[in-house]
Amino acid sequence: MPALISLAIYAVISLIAFILYFADKKKAQNNIWRIKEATLLGFGFFGGAIGALLGMKIFRHKTKHWYFWVINSIGLIWQIALAIFLFIKF
Repeated sequence: MPALISLAIYAVISLIAFILYFADKKKAQNNIWRIKEATLLGFGFFGGAIGALLGMKIFRHKTKHWYFWVINSIGLIWQIALAIFLFIKF
């Protein structure tokens, strides 16, 4: 059960991260107030790495910033590791 709950949490945070990358891309195109990079990176690292990475690829947003790739990839690794641990443990 904890594994399913964590997967649901990952899914919700990933969806939020995906939407944030879309919104920031649109704001960049319209030259208006932007979402802070720390917010984008935080959502990617703390549970939404899949959504963040998909948002980067699909919307072609923040792809030239190496630290976005690194932080989101590290987030994805620990999120997968935690999911595997929870499935094995419970």
